[in-house]
Amino acid sequence: MGIDIKSPEVEVRESRLGSITGFAGTAGELCDSYKKGKLCDRRRSFSQCLGCSSGNALCQLAMIQDAVVINHAPIGCCADFQDYNFTNRVGQRRRNMPLKNARLLNTNLQEKDMIYGGVFKLEKTVREAYKRFNPKAIFVTASCASGIIGDDVEGVTDKLQEELGIPVAYVSCEGFRSRIWTTGFDAAYHAILRKIVKPPVEKKSDVVNVINFWGSDIFTDLFGRIGLKPNYIISFSNIEKLERISESAATVQVCPTLGTYLAAGLEQEYGVAEVKSPPPYGITGTDMWFRELGKAVGRESEVEELIKSEKHRIAPKLERLREKLEGKRVYVTAGAAHGHSLIALLRDLHMEVVGAAIFHHDPCYDDRNPESDSLGHVVRNYGDIENYDVCNKQPFELVNILNRLKPDLLVARHGGMSSWGPKLGIPTFLMGDEQFGLGYGGLINYGNKIIDVLATKEFVKNIACHCELPYTDWWLKQDPCTFLGGGCNGKND
Repeated sequence: MGIDIKSPEVEVRESRLGSITGFAGTAGELCDSYKKGKLCDRRRSFSQCLGCSSGNALCQLAMIQDAVVINHAPIGCCADFQDYNFTNRVGQRRRNMPLKNARLLNTNLQEKDMIYGGVFKLEKTVREAYKRFNPKAIFVTASCASGIIGDDVEGVTDKLQEELGIPVAYVSCEGFRSRIWTTGFDAAYHAILRKIVKPPVEKKSDVVNVINFWGSDIFTDLFGRIGLKPNYIISFSNIEKLERISESAATVQVCPTLGTYLAAGLEQEYGVAEVKSPPPYGITGTDMWFRELGKAVGRESEVEELIKSEKHRIAPKLERLREKLEGKRVYVTAGAAHGHSLIALLRDLHMEVVGAAIFHHDPCYDDRNPESDSLGHVVRNYGDIENYDVCNKQPFELVNILNRLKPDLLVARHGGMSSWGPKLGIPTFLMGDEQFGLGYGGLINYGNKIIDVLATKEFVKNIACHCELPYTDWWLKQDPCTFLGGGCNGKND
């Protein structure tokens, strides 16, 4: 089943990929259940937190530098706008770009709009955005409210695209459409594939698309050593660049959870080769990733020289780090594929990964290639992972698990989960820049940072002494999966 870019709406991950948000067991059991056709999504009878597809679409689209994003929603749905703008400006600074605010608008749907419809307000907002900012494109993100009342957002965007003469794209990211919040990434990229990307005029054999979040630039140097140039998308790109991403030789992604849809769509529609190996974290993953990239762009010999040079460069540093970190117990909480990548990296540092809280699970990606299975890659190359929790950001489960396992270190990707480590007296490493741990040098970066974080043990113990948890002793004595119910057959078997 391929990607249907003619459809105005993206199929959600639950039905497209079979993604789930509820599991507890070992990573090996999770992988085996899919292979045997027995993967079941266990539902929680209590949920403390839930990510929103709309937010993930907005955070990506907001970083297209010459576009406007209109959130067709009540005013409360724009509460995170300042976060998206903060991320945009931090990323601009990291890339040495001129600092400017993201252009984000909200239609402010109110009670009367929920009764009479909000399309006229949307039309007015789109015209105002065009007048005020003169953008190269306008994206309109749907919301739960606009979806419930049935506003014809696609009809409005098609009409105004013809009127204004620029792409005006509908983004089908209503929060209630999917429990898998990363469906919002897919919705944003679906709109880009449908309304922005143009057929190639001239193929560029030395340009590689890099689908990334907002981290620092490491690919210019790495790719330059093998005669390639990175084209960063979507973050910090512009409409002209996005129109021409079909001309690149290949597409890589720092996280398949983020980029699986766009990369597969570019390969399907325009023949841009997708590098399907798991992201380049840890020795084995980086080897596989670079070799597949080299094969895709006809630079196998250059890649082998790079691999040899980089391994030689980091070898003594890596050995010293392994001596210091050998046997240290670490727990990981992060998004799906990025979390798997971190587990591989930490095990290459000879640390003991005692468990993981991963926000959802994609049993496959849009390329339908078993080799791209990031969790399977970790299990095959580094062994099984005990205490593997698919949790959709449930802090109450995380606190219970950490209280039981008492790891030496918590590694977290998201700020909302990282705060619990210090409150429990556990040194915690929060890393927002996904490029920090990427490649061979990423092992050294992570290792050095972890040693620094482990040195804060007495500091976080002091924090814990002065912190009162919102969770009672009653909950901390319960099984962490108390509220995790059965799946298809009442269990994952």
